[in-house]
Amino acid sequence: MSPSPRSTIITRLRAAGCVFAEDEARLLLSTAPTSADLEAMVERRVAGLPLEHVLGWAQFRGLRVAVDPGVFVPRRRTEFLVGEAVALARPGGVVVDLCCGTGAAGAALMPALDGLEVHAADIDPAAVACARRNLPDARVYEGDLFEPLPATLRGRVDILVANVPYVPTGEVELLPAEARVHEARVALDGGADGLDVLRRVALQAPGWLAPGGHLLVETSERQAAGAVEAFVSSGLVPRVAVSDEWYATVVIGTRPEADSSG
Repeated sequence: MSPSPRSTIITRLRAAGCVFAEDEARLLLSTAPTSADLEAMVERRVAGLPLEHVLGWAQFRGLRVAVDPGVFVPRRRTEFLVGEAVALARPGGVVVDLCCGTGAAGAALMPALDGLEVHAADIDPAAVACARRNLPDARVYEGDLFEPLPATLRGRVDILVANVPYVPTGEVELLPAEARVHEARVALDGGADGLDVLRRVALQAPGWLAPGGHLLVETSERQAAGAVEAFVSSGLVPRVAVSDEWYATVVIGTRPEADSSG
């Protein structure tokens, strides 16, 4: 008796180094509309493409987020950042998802609270196209950080989430091939110490945040002190949130209520 398609796929995925071959086989089988599509998808995965690029979507906080080839794949640890943002947000508030990638953070925030006004921006055109599909009820802009945002948002943003690139330039080549080869470098490379983009965001954020508004940025544990320094320098009151479960570090900066920035 010949092996079942599922067992054959699992064997091929294992041989290619896929650690979670059983789970991946299940997802591929449930997603492919035809046997020809399934074969093409397995071949792409075996060739090293990220599973999410092969499937065309990623799971994020219970959502199925569209992910196109070449676009940064939302990491599960970023769910911790979104959880921190949900805890700080209020119904009807203004939210900006900066360096939005697929728009996963904004998409996860929208159903969490009623009446949110959500805006998102990214410099990568492919990511913007993805985000517009994932955020049909938000406004998504293409451009560098705050540059494409409408001036009417200045001083009105309650929650600013910025999943900035934070891999030091010298470490990008050490990343797994799935990220290094198949994701846009602009979504990974954070400059010499990994904090270049974070510093730019922190410097400009007070002018966009409402009094009492919050900036939330994901970083690494070893970069947290440098991120806190950048927040303090810009006039934000920082704190660091850490999740051992998600292996995630988020730096949160609050614009003081009495601050007159912007």
